[in-house]
Amino acid sequence: MTRVIHTGDTHIGYQQYHSPERRQDFLDAFERVVADALDGDVDAVVHAGDLYHDRRPELPDLLGTLAALRRLDDAGIPFLAIVGNHESTRGGQWLDLFERLGLATRLGRAPHVVGDVAFYGLDHVPRSRRDELDYQFEPHDAGRAVLVAHGLFTPFAHADWETETVLAESNVDFDAVLLGDNHVPDTAELDGTWVTYCGSTERASASERDPRGYNLVQFAPDEVDIRRRTLETRPFAFVEVDLAGDEGIERVRQRVREFDLEDAVVIVELRGEGESVTPAAVESFAVEEGALVARVNDKRDIDDGAELATDVTFADPDDAVRERVREMGLSSAALDVDETVRASKVADSNVRDEVRERVESLLSDDPGAFVAVESQDGIESDDGVEDGDSEAAEDAADVEAAEDTAESDTETTTETTAETTTESDSEAAADPAASRDSSLGDFA
Repeated sequence: MTRVIHTGDTHIGYQQYHSPERRQDFLDAFERVVADALDGDVDAVVHAGDLYHDRRPELPDLLGTLAALRRLDDAGIPFLAIVGNHESTRGGQWLDLFERLGLATRLGRAPHVVGDVAFYGLDHVPRSRRDELDYQFEPHDAGRAVLVAHGLFTPFAHADWETETVLAESNVDFDAVLLGDNHVPDTAELDGTWVTYCGSTERASASERDPRGYNLVQFAPDEVDIRRRTLETRPFAFVEVDLAGDEGIERVRQRVREFDLEDAVVIVELRGEGESVTPAAVESFAVEEGALVARVNDKRDIDDGAELATDVTFADPDDAVRERVREMGLSSAALDVDETVRASKVADSNVRDEVRERVESLLSDDPGAFVAVESQDGIESDDGVEDGDSEAAEDAADVEAAEDTAESDTETTTETTAETTTESDSEAAADPAASRDSSLGDFA
């Protein structure tokens, strides 16, 4: 019998709400998974991608990860992992570094056997590159076989990748598929194969209200047993306030006082009618009451004199930016430029050179990355690009536009804070098109 922890979407390095404490929370959650592995009788920790929140983790995040992986290694517990869309780079992956240090195994076409189970891996692959996959793996002689993959797979919400196709075209009969990318844990059975998401280990979005955790998977000769384990994470207080016509800030404060806010992230949602309420006043009050950070979602209809109604949210400016960018239906190349200019850790003085380098790389490796796509309401697309060839003129225009973007000051966050925010189960940053020796991993 083989028992493993199935985890993923740890998003180490995510400074949610621009809070250093929240950034530490994501590393702490990963360390709790490691602590559970050390305390429990498990044979391996299997990570289904998005170990990091972006492709440029900073030194404290790297050092924290290395310390946790060393504890696993000292205990003789292997760390098996794949590359997710958030952390994927065109060059070597951070996971490759950990493997060279003897602290991790990057799963791929070849089986890695733990106990009587052969583990295989499938890194995140943009939709524009999936037609290149043949799902052919090296044979194994273990009693069980498991595929670890990262993406939005059927039969779960927001799916754009057919699990049935993977299973049908694979030359290996998998007993289970352990997934990452969707932050909502769920399990289903497809033609005798168990398919499961472990969910995220911390709340990467205000929509993730349920407790965070991971899966404990046990492989016996006659069954596969999947059980949910929860983690103790920073508390979130979700305060819903339905305001009557004559109610305002005092009613909101009264409602906020009903909750234990000590060191919590507080999300206040305003509905109904009521008087005008300044989000800053609510947030300041919540912090005074002990909250770590507070944000306000104003879901009320706002009449600006032109009979225009909209939902206004201040819960997370980053979410608002991602939603607005997603609605634009940009090509994956444009999304890569956006990430470089707005969200990455590239120094301002180096942004122009970084954008030129990325665009030139895409032009040579994946011209299809410059094809725009239709946006999908409510679905957070990591790559958002369909197959297709772009004309040279379009490529040149994209290069020129990219350089113009890099030279201008980006004020996207400020401008889109009041936009409607639709938070999907899988909160993902834009994923650049991958080269054959990176995101495709062994499937190039």
